[in-house]
Amino acid sequence: MEFSIKSGSPEKQRSACVVVGVYESRKLTLAAELLDKAADGYISGIVRRGDMEGKSGSTLLLQNVPGTLCERVLLVGLGKEKNFREKEFTTAIRNTVKTLNETGAFDASIFLTELPVKKRSIGWRIRQATMVAFDATYKFDQFKSKKDEVRRPLRKLTLAVERRNELTLAEEALAQGLAIAEGMAMTKTLGNLPANICHPTYLAERAQAMAKEFNLGCEILERADMEKLGMHSLLSVSQGSRQPPKLIVLSYKGAKASDKPIVLVGKGVTFDTGGISLKPGAEMDEMKYDMCGAASVLGTMQAVARMALPINLTIVVPATENMPDGMATRPGDIVTSMSGQTIEILNTDAEGRLILCDALTYAERFEPDTVIDVATLTGACVVALGHIATGLFSNKDALARDLLDAGDESYDRAWHMPLWDDYQELLKSPFADMGNIGGRWGGSITAACFLSRFTKKYEWAHLDIAGTAWKSGADKGATGRPVPLLTHYLMQRAGKLN
Repeated sequence: MEFSIKSGSPEKQRSACVVVGVYESRKLTLAAELLDKAADGYISGIVRRGDMEGKSGSTLLLQNVPGTLCERVLLVGLGKEKNFREKEFTTAIRNTVKTLNETGAFDASIFLTELPVKKRSIGWRIRQATMVAFDATYKFDQFKSKKDEVRRPLRKLTLAVERRNELTLAEEALAQGLAIAEGMAMTKTLGNLPANICHPTYLAERAQAMAKEFNLGCEILERADMEKLGMHSLLSVSQGSRQPPKLIVLSYKGAKASDKPIVLVGKGVTFDTGGISLKPGAEMDEMKYDMCGAASVLGTMQAVARMALPINLTIVVPATENMPDGMATRPGDIVTSMSGQTIEILNTDAEGRLILCDALTYAERFEPDTVIDVATLTGACVVALGHIATGLFSNKDALARDLLDAGDESYDRAWHMPLWDDYQELLKSPFADMGNIGGRWGGSITAACFLSRFTKKYEWAHLDIAGTAWKSGADKGATGRPVPLLTHYLMQRAGKLN
């Protein structure tokens, strides 16, 4: 879909559809008032009769509105004016695009982006509208022999700004929004791919293709390379699989060579059976999403490269399957991590931390400014936070605050969880330096505590996305989170967030 920015009056737009808003009090927005004036009260009459009450998420399509140059007018309900905030804005944009895609309108001019959202700039509104609109038209149907065809899909979207002096800033925000949206789409597609296609080798090939497209540094470590480095914790997870493990490293240089890089580490378990600690069969198909951490850091890298942010960024993806066969790691086995610390594997389904710990040790060689790992790590995080917020842990409060702010700015929110030493006691093992689980209680915290033992040499944060990386049920599929959070954090670090 093609996007553009424009400043103008709605009644003068010659597009297939002009989109304006109505608040729940039946109050027209300024753009709707201008259309209504040109139409000699036609729109206010419809609203007054109750055909559009302005409830959030509602829409009403009007044909051949008198006094206008457009073919259609779409009225979108905004809810109560005093409550019009981020959620109401994004809901309005999403419902607008979905409705437009079903009307046969080839192009549309959206005047909802002119609306004030409390404490949000025009840059925020354009960026969010672009991301939401792009996401609303995303489809994953490449494996369907008969695809659902939209009769005449929406192909061009114009986002309106109220004043001409906002055009330059809005154009920049549009480019940012498109880069983030495309990164999210890539993340979603990687997550949605079945595990018989998206395996560690596929992820490595995808990374190599990205490196070629964006002129990135790329290194793929094979099993023998990892053995030489002493990554026995990571390799223990791959023992039961016929798919070879990969350690994928991509590097983007957008700043001075002397600037320390930010490193993103993404969990890449392309399918997780639980290993010998086998998972229940119900919904096990969703364990193809256990590589969404890897997908999200790849998507973030793509967005950063498209925006050409003036930072140095490296991503590290430990990729493997977790399968049960005669060679698979057993509960009770003890392995030595790359750091030299020993781990008693009490549960082979707590495998994410086993591959991440070696990747986090490997990250030391980049002398990083900051390291952030992203992982669908624990069901306990879903119990704690549901599917709304990502769990955030950090060994540096200032870093946690920056990530929380980025989540708030991007509307991809996280919640700061404790990482107190008290919880470390739960990881004690009588036979090794630590166990890989800490018991029934506080599972997301003890998992983060485990990872923290491998991050002593740099500032680090951990994002547990087990509840936010994908949806089940009727809307089943990867969400693309936390690409918005990560990109907004990196944009802020680069001084490019308006």
